[in-house]
Amino acid sequence: MLMLDIFVDIVKILVKILMGYTAVMGILFLIPWKKYPVVSPKTRFAVLIPARNEENVISHIVESLQSQNYPKDLYDIIVIPNSCTDDTEGAALRAGVKVMHCTGPVATKGEVLHQILDCIMGSYDAYLVFDADNIVDSEFLSRMNDAVAAGAKVAKSRQYALNPYDNWVSGGYDLYFQSHTILHNRGRAPFNLSAKLVGTGFMVTDALLQEMGGWNTVTLTEDIEFASQCAMLGYKVYFVPDAITYDEQPLSFKVSMRQRWRWSAGVQSVANRYTSRLLSMRPTWLRWDLASHINMIYVQLLGLVPVLYGLFSSTFGGALKIVGLAVLGFAGSSVLMALFLCVTARRNPMKQWKAILLYPLFLISWYPLHVRALFNKPKTWKPIVHGVDSSREKVKETVK
Repeated sequence: MLMLDIFVDIVKILVKILMGYTAVMGILFLIPWKKYPVVSPKTRFAVLIPARNEENVISHIVESLQSQNYPKDLYDIIVIPNSCTDDTEGAALRAGVKVMHCTGPVATKGEVLHQILDCIMGSYDAYLVFDADNIVDSEFLSRMNDAVAAGAKVAKSRQYALNPYDNWVSGGYDLYFQSHTILHNRGRAPFNLSAKLVGTGFMVTDALLQEMGGWNTVTLTEDIEFASQCAMLGYKVYFVPDAITYDEQPLSFKVSMRQRWRWSAGVQSVANRYTSRLLSMRPTWLRWDLASHINMIYVQLLGLVPVLYGLFSSTFGGALKIVGLAVLGFAGSSVLMALFLCVTARRNPMKQWKAILLYPLFLISWYPLHVRALFNKPKTWKPIVHGVDSSREKVKETVK
């Protein structure tokens, strides 16, 4: 029993240190940060859109990319249909963009990027990657051009939900993405630390890919794996808040759970694969910070150990008190955080009130997904069915 008590005390200390570090990094968003200087267009971009059964929405992202305030001769839009059973390719061709095909079978977006970039590396200065259900702000390429001129080898945009007011699930995603922006990316931007590289709306230069020998990720979360590979080489992911993407989010809680289970499993795979490598290399704040980030799932699960120990070692009345205080504390702090994120994202709290009140459920639902992912990992990526209203009109409605 004494050994168990000592173990629990060690876990408490470790969790407090790591969670305290995360909290401090979040508060750093208050530090003033100078934006990248605006420069003349120079970077030649390839805009890559991996697309699987995206016939309904592909024309909307193409339209937003064709409307960029950036010289048309400095970027090509390339749609990459893969494993489609609909007419995604035909819709892309009718929208007036290039279509490329993978050179072999693919099961994940990382495999798509690996094959396509192997074919076109050396032809452009930098590459932008989007999901097919995105809408891209008209200044996106210009602001990424500024980041490249400022020295960025890899950069991440600001991401909003395209449909934050549709229901509490999509609204929860919007708040979650805003937490990335404010509590992770913004605080790290003034330092040599990486922004959270999440899925879509990111940039990587040709020079970096040449140095890395192409795109070589193997997990289901190719984004955070690539960020880990960059950190190993000493490169941070720059944050570019004025380059904005709008990303359609699921409305079904069941679909959300399936998607986030894949994310959790992928991050765990990245942590298992890269933590020892990051920590065994020459110590830098960048590598340690990235290592703490990819292991945050394990930290969250470890945080349950003292709570469960307290429950099992208490009387029934004491256990009820522990549960009650934990629920009230978590729910109250999560709702306040959601309100803060809603306001900082300039959302309408009256339209997003369900997402604010149910944000504790959105957050707590990660825990069973983390546990499931420990023992049962998805083998392949499955597409999310999208609606047909991924248009710029939807963006205008969202930002009102």
